[in-house]
Amino acid sequence: MNTSDDIYPHDHIHYREYKILLRPECFTAPERFHDYWHTIRHIAKECDVDVTTNEHAFHQKIREVLFYDTPEFDLYRNAFILRKRTFYKDGWPERDHELTVKFRHPDMESAAAVDIHPRLEGKAEIKFKEELLPLKNELGGMRSLYSHNCVLTTPNIVLNQGLEDVSKVFPAMAKIDVSPKTKIDLVNNVAVEEVQVDPGHFDFGHGLEAKATIAIWRNRASETSLVGEFAFQAKFHRLDELHGKARERSEKFFRAVQTHAPEWVQLATTKTAMVYGIGRTDAPTHE
Repeated sequence: MNTSDDIYPHDHIHYREYKILLRPECFTAPERFHDYWHTIRHIAKECDVDVTTNEHAFHQKIREVLFYDTPEFDLYRNAFILRKRTFYKDGWPERDHELTVKFRHPDMESAAAVDIHPRLEGKAEIKFKEELLPLKNELGGMRSLYSHNCVLTTPNIVLNQGLEDVSKVFPAMAKIDVSPKTKIDLVNNVAVEEVQVDPGHFDFGHGLEAKATIAIWRNRASETSLVGEFAFQAKFHRLDELHGKARERSEKFFRAVQTHAPEWVQLATTKTAMVYGIGRTDAPTHE
């Protein structure tokens, strides 16, 4: 069977990101970040996973997250995500924005086959990830989405144009079966406020380590909490070189986080799917 190395040799899987969505009602105050991390530390100990808490573990980072698509969500229906993230410092937006384009697919070869490289001068960071998610309707399970990402940092981002303008920068999108003149605009007119902490990291042994984050997403207009997320991400040279016992321990811990603290877990969605579904009955639900 072909691997991602055979299909697109410059984009191997270098990341495994384990994601669990959390119930928004669990985050009613900043102290709840502490409470959840305390729970996570206990679960890690039970799973024989070493945990280190960062010095400034609960310093809150504030970001604005915007998704862009056509009125009929043609990008998302074709497994693309177009996202702009603005970082804030001392309450003020920073000059540079982060533009991310993702192609996500449950089949690794399909994700690897999409050339996500931009036709744009300057540095682009390409990330090919395996994202581990819980099963949609059952605690303790695990499923994979393969995410081929391009991340650009730039002060000049104009996204409310036509699809053809975006496709000039990201040629992979030109294959979408929709008129090139189709307008791109803010998804559901929703601006997300993301509050994130970086509480610490895990050591699964044999060189496999992962950085942890806890975040809550809110609708900036209504200040309604949408969803939380606990995630930990490991970076490595090659997926097939991961030590078997370390990989097994990381997956055991991922399952235990779901089953040992079920009152925190939100199933049946992703953060992106939730934004797309706000006020819509026709939003895609394929993630």
